[in-house]
Amino acid sequence: MKIEINKSVFERFPKLESERLLFRNILLSDSKDLYLIESNEAVLKYMDKHKMESIRDSEKYIRSCRASYKNGNSIEWGIIEKSSNSFIGYFGFWRIIKEHCRAEIGYSLSPNYWGKGYMTESLKKMLAFGFNKLRLHSIEANVNPNNNKSIKLLEMIGFKKEAYFRENFLFDDKFIDTITYSLLERDLKDSLDTTV
Repeated sequence: MKIEINKSVFERFPKLESERLLFRNILLSDSKDLYLIESNEAVLKYMDKHKMESIRDSEKYIRSCRASYKNGNSIEWGIIEKSSNSFIGYFGFWRIIKEHCRAEIGYSLSPNYWGKGYMTESLKKMLAFGFNKLRLHSIEANVNPNNNKSIKLLEMIGFKKEAYFRENFLFDDKFIDTITYSLLERDLKDSLDTTV
């Protein structure tokens, strides 16, 4: 049997659902909400990327997400709170390394929804999809060493610290340390939600 990812997931965008949240394709109609998240200083504090300057930036990002999905290089979902039908964030496999059945994840949530367990709920659903449907072997997350909330979230879910890189990332003319965390399917074999 040949080991490879399941490319059929790129034929039709996969909608997911958890108890309180829906996960769907990010739409151009989400551009204002996405801009409000990606221009928020609290959100960007440890993300080491430039803030969006306008709704046009978020529209450009959404179009790039769609093109990347169409090319089989990434899958990014919008996070929708069921009770309010509001776009509150996003998550996804933003870099899929097909030849190694590995993907890097990224995620962001509006500060108005922090502390409710929404990102934990989201990541568990995404990881189940990654291992069970996309057939990944490993999933990685790269994080700023000062981003304690993200590190705590990753470790709580089961990610293991894989490497600490010293000053390997240049951002705004400063070299920044990064930590790589990884997760294998077998790390979660008893706790992984298999419903996707």
